[in-house]
Amino acid sequence: MKLTSTKQRIAVMALVFLAIAAVCWALGHPIISPETLAAGGLAPMALGETSLIEIKRVIEDQGKAWDEFKKTNDEILKAKADGKSVADLEEKAVKLTERLDKLDEIKSEFDKIMLKLNRPGGGGADAAAELESECKSWNSMLRADFQSKGRPIPAEVSVDQYGEYKSAFFALIRHGDIERLTPEQRKAMSAGSDPDGGYLLPAPTVGRMVKKIYEQSTMRQLATVQTISTDALEGIADNDEADAGWVAETETRDDTGTPQIGKYRIEAHEMYAQPKVTQKLIDDAATDVEAWLSGKVGDKFARLEGAAFWTGDGVGKPRGVAAYPTAATADDTRAWGTFEHINTGTNGDFGTGKVDVLMDLQGAFKDAYLQNAAFVMRREVRTKIRKLKSSNDDRYLWEPSLQAGQPDRLLGYPARIDQFMPALGNGSLSLAFGDFREAYIIVDRIGVRTLRDPYTAKPYVRFYSTKRTGGGAVNFEAVKFVRFGT
Repeated sequence: MKLTSTKQRIAVMALVFLAIAAVCWALGHPIISPETLAAGGLAPMALGETSLIEIKRVIEDQGKAWDEFKKTNDEILKAKADGKSVADLEEKAVKLTERLDKLDEIKSEFDKIMLKLNRPGGGGADAAAELESECKSWNSMLRADFQSKGRPIPAEVSVDQYGEYKSAFFALIRHGDIERLTPEQRKAMSAGSDPDGGYLLPAPTVGRMVKKIYEQSTMRQLATVQTISTDALEGIADNDEADAGWVAETETRDDTGTPQIGKYRIEAHEMYAQPKVTQKLIDDAATDVEAWLSGKVGDKFARLEGAAFWTGDGVGKPRGVAAYPTAATADDTRAWGTFEHINTGTNGDFGTGKVDVLMDLQGAFKDAYLQNAAFVMRREVRTKIRKLKSSNDDRYLWEPSLQAGQPDRLLGYPARIDQFMPALGNGSLSLAFGDFREAYIIVDRIGVRTLRDPYTAKPYVRFYSTKRTGGGAVNFEAVKFVRFGT
């Protein structure tokens, strides 16, 4: 794995520093001294190279854990065949599974960072606005620090001055020796210097609230996403065919069947949130409260729509792909509007023919849909699939990704985790496979729009946010489910 762009290296370097800075802030030290920077060899070490080594280690550990898991599972199978106890081995397998899950989550987070950096603008379409927001937060923090020490409050730093200070600060971080800074960098450092010694940390490294990590859906990555200018997307469903037949030279020609067309309609439904905070908190908090609220609302909207894209009933919300009826009948005989499912033969689990179910699922598709097909499953389903082996060559079907930016694979196809799918249980549709881009359309009418209201609930400021989005299935042959039932 290689990170070739300077932007990527800087981002990875920042991850290491942010972790160190977060510890300093949690311990009550937003001011960090040059001595602290040099402690433990932080200053002279090559942050970028060290970060890359750590990321490489995660991937290597993932490979080692997978090899150990396969070995342990083989020992379990052999012990069961020999009639021996497997309690210790199963306990070891559970621990290895948890380790694999954690390593996979770390790699997934890194992949998200790399994906963001590879987008135009490096993940920030409006870098100037972001820097201005940082500067506002930093000035608030600087003011609070001087107030707490009973010192005269300094003049606010401009956006340009803050940008220069931030650049000089990270230059100091790299080598830990202020004498090596240029005269311009030393001058810029004075903006955040503390009379008692040390320097104020840049805004991105402090004042962040501890966040709970929530699940995110993969549907926006897999499905077709279309922006519309009306309240709904309408299209033609052309899934019928004309009748034809053979006829002799002098036979009567009767009318043949005319193909029928249908229409689909996907409405854009509305989500809303209306949190409120006091004006005093907005003015005095070191953290940019408005930006924090905006991020929290955006995250909640993402989770709401993620759940709806899988299980929504279509009433005032999108209709989820797993909310449509399913049947154990092939494409040629199944009614349009119904997805196909393959039963496992056991409620809430794979049956005796575990591998056969996956093979039957793959074999039920027309070849055209397999070109861009992918597996999507719950995390607990992945745990079960990791143990499956091919009956032909005794090879494990699951292939963990040992390359940054690439998903795990099952039967050679990308495999993704989405916890918004139906939970594993009797008759659940907890594993899907197919071309989701062909099967499901997400429509966006208007992105997140926020109205700031400081008048109707004084002394509170209300932030009324809305977003209009919808979703629905349009091709019922392109995706099929494994149904965990008889």
